[in-house]
Amino acid sequence: MFLQIISDIGATALISVILAVILVIAQRYLNDYGICKININKKREVSVKGGSTLLNSLSDQQIYLASACGGKGSCGACKCQVLTGGGPLLPTEKPLLTVKEQQDNFRLACQIKVKTDININIPESIFNIRKYKAQITEILDYTYDIKGITFKLLEPVKIDFKAGQYVQLETQPYGKVKQKTMRAYSISSKPEDTDSIQLIVRLVPEGICTTWVHKYLKVGDEVRFTGPYGDFFIRDTDADMIFIAGGSGKAPIKSILEHLQVVGTTRKMMYFFGARTEHDLYLTDEFKAFEKVFPDFQYVPVLSRCDDGSKWCARTGYIMPYLKDAIKDPKKTEAYMCGSPGMLDACQKELLALGVPQDKIYYDSFA
Repeated sequence: MFLQIISDIGATALISVILAVILVIAQRYLNDYGICKININKKREVSVKGGSTLLNSLSDQQIYLASACGGKGSCGACKCQVLTGGGPLLPTEKPLLTVKEQQDNFRLACQIKVKTDININIPESIFNIRKYKAQITEILDYTYDIKGITFKLLEPVKIDFKAGQYVQLETQPYGKVKQKTMRAYSISSKPEDTDSIQLIVRLVPEGICTTWVHKYLKVGDEVRFTGPYGDFFIRDTDADMIFIAGGSGKAPIKSILEHLQVVGTTRKMMYFFGARTEHDLYLTDEFKAFEKVFPDFQYVPVLSRCDDGSKWCARTGYIMPYLKDAIKDPKKTEAYMCGSPGMLDACQKELLALGVPQDKIYYDSFA
């Protein structure tokens, strides 16, 4: 009886091994899509090995689509128009595509596997995005959970971007994290500094990239990033401007104001910065100094709560109630916002209620 049990176990184990080998062989051949061609804008064609995502396949060809979530299918930034070869629309894509985008064949490049020849359309500006190698020259502790990091460009040695745009920083494996990933961060330095950039990074609990930045990076380290990305930049008009930000959302506004200091402006500007407590405020003196630089600029910190014993006597609560006093003519007002989705949604509703046109509200949202 005992020998029979051993024999049965051995037979079962052998069958499992054989099935596993068959499965590996089947996957190898079933997933071998050979060389596929990606036709871009009916102007350029690249050949890639099939089986990878469209996002990664383009990246391998030094064509970098935006991907704030690192290709996880949660940000929707890697949208592109797929004319043929993309296969059926996936359930993971639908929540991030409007009905109009779905009708116009827009897809998420991170969700599409290149299994056959494919035809796509992407903005021509994508071809200006490059991959950079840089060295960290400075790390500043702005608050207990926010750092400012300066990167000196090594290759290429210069970058051309618009104030307000962002880059995608590439992490390296560390600790239990075994794979590289990409995350988006707004540039906080002015575009006139072409040989370096600064980023402002807030520590997110268990965040892969922010943990790497805050706990592993040090001065002298070499890093890589791609960019610049985004259409969050000031429009060349004479409209009044309202800036709204919270946390590390201060980064693109800092870049914009430093740029305006260089080129000059007489536009009316008011900047509302939302924070929880006084411990979450940073660069306050630097932003108050802009009030002496520009003829009509005001920096307004707003705390959602005050610490016990705090002597804070300025604005408290939420930003929304203070917006009405900042708007002189809603039809001639532009709003530039960067911060958490919850804050931006609330502020956008208030701006719309006050009469600011939808197409004059610009924002970068991050979780």
